[in-house]
Amino acid sequence: MRTHHAITTVLATAALLTLTGCTDTDVKTKPDAAPAPAQSSNSAPATPAASAAPQKKAAVGDTLTLAGNNDGEKIAVTVKKWVDPATSKEEYVQPKDGNRFVAAQLELVNTGTAPYDDSPSNGAKVADAEGQQFTSTLTMGITAGPEFPGSVTIAPGGKALGYIVFEIPKDSKVNLLHFSLNSGFASQIGQWDIK
Repeated sequence: MRTHHAITTVLATAALLTLTGCTDTDVKTKPDAAPAPAQSSNSAPATPAASAAPQKKAAVGDTLTLAGNNDGEKIAVTVKKWVDPATSKEEYVQPKDGNRFVAAQLELVNTGTAPYDDSPSNGAKVADAEGQQFTSTLTMGITAGPEFPGSVTIAPGGKALGYIVFEIPKDSKVNLLHFSLNSGFASQIGQWDIK
């Protein structure tokens, strides 16, 4: 009887952890280091930055290299542009009354050893100053440029560029963009400040 109770407790705990999304999540906010500029033989050696300087958080223009759940999955993700508001190309595809479209243009570079085969839009969401989070939405195209298709495949060394669109309330101020691999199920999440 004790064994049955113990098994039931373990299964219930596992189900609860699954439902609440408890995983070893790693939120990455520090941008990848830019390549160091070449020094001439006549220049003085570079001095290390002061350790008291605050760490820079990723913002539009910065790159975060994110790992996927499978061996060899590694993508350098750069938020190239932020468009607010984003305008639909199609007259009949418009945000609901009281909402607007916003969009992030992402460049994905496969720096790993495995092909990247995913739906980038599934792994993206934005958060506003109130803490509300919004997932991506599909449109028939926006005037800023092409959206990512439903599925993207990138060989090692390859890259892809596209917009991901979100529908948010007109009065929301987006301040964070989150992106992760494996359709949002990777344990490492990239976070960019949106100003």
